[in-house]
Amino acid sequence: MFNFSRLEVPIIQAPMAGGINNPKLASAVANHGGVGSFGFAYSTPQKISEDLVATRALTKGPINANFFVFSVVDLPSQAIQAQATEALRALPFEGDYSLAIPQSPFYPDIEEQLNPVWEHCPEIVTFHFGIPPLRAIEKAHSLGIVVGITATNVQEAQMIEKAGADFIVAQGIEAGGHRGMFNPDGADEKLTAIDLTKKLVQHCSIPIVCAGAIMDGADIANALKAGAVAAQLGTAFLCCDESSASPAHKDYLLSQHGRGSVFTRGFSGRLARGIENEFIRLMQDKATLPFPLQNTMTASLRQLAAKMNNGEFQSLWAGQEYAKTRNLSAKDLMLALKKEFLVAMR
Repeated sequence: MFNFSRLEVPIIQAPMAGGINNPKLASAVANHGGVGSFGFAYSTPQKISEDLVATRALTKGPINANFFVFSVVDLPSQAIQAQATEALRALPFEGDYSLAIPQSPFYPDIEEQLNPVWEHCPEIVTFHFGIPPLRAIEKAHSLGIVVGITATNVQEAQMIEKAGADFIVAQGIEAGGHRGMFNPDGADEKLTAIDLTKKLVQHCSIPIVCAGAIMDGADIANALKAGAVAAQLGTAFLCCDESSASPAHKDYLLSQHGRGSVFTRGFSGRLARGIENEFIRLMQDKATLPFPLQNTMTASLRQLAAKMNNGEFQSLWAGQEYAKTRNLSAKDLMLALKKEFLVAMR
């Protein structure tokens, strides 16, 4: 069974849903001492299988398959549907895109998504937004697969440990992408990654992986000094040559440092941190469909914006320290991170 102490560099390349992760990126990270990951939140079983097979052909290193634990959701009232649709229709974005209200089923069946994981057996399977069915954790363990689950506070972490997971991803408020709270409408303690890691080390007996605003080797060293066994880096890998992030996404990460990253529900219906753009500003306080219905409804607009290389209407997920993103190959970034980490740990 996988053990973090085996890693040459204590790095998990964060799973990022929406196609940013791919076999070339994941395998490059795994081949140079870290864990390569996939964000399979919206993926079909066939795509999951294809990606795992393609990645295994490129590396013998550790791979992580990540999934969202979707909550049961219903369509809101006709009035809210109309308000959410109108808010998007009023955006000053020209092009041929659809704004259809999603139809059930609103999200993938996690049991079906996990079937290719049981077939191909990546070293790690992780979950975001909550605890998966306990039989999934048991199945993973029966196959020698290690299980990790995201927590944003001590209460979530203790639930994760009780469920039998092998490690906890401590997601700080600085982290890019979707906030991993079990209850998206609950109170958020907004702990930094380091502060959360320190708390979880005190209250939990299973290993902690620190996630949020970790961009260089010194940040990784700080995470380990806080008690983590590894650090999870997402934004740091977005501008790698192998990353499937859109050209506009990469450009904004490298050149639009004055904007900052902020939280929005506008793209998906659930809080997520990304680079501030026109979409986020115009959708502030506007009606949205619940997650992931809003994500489905905005997909056509986001995809068209990507084709047009228009960064103002894409979801440019990024952590708080995105100004430190580097434009390197995954290999060169891993080598730089390792060198910086070793210096910082002296």
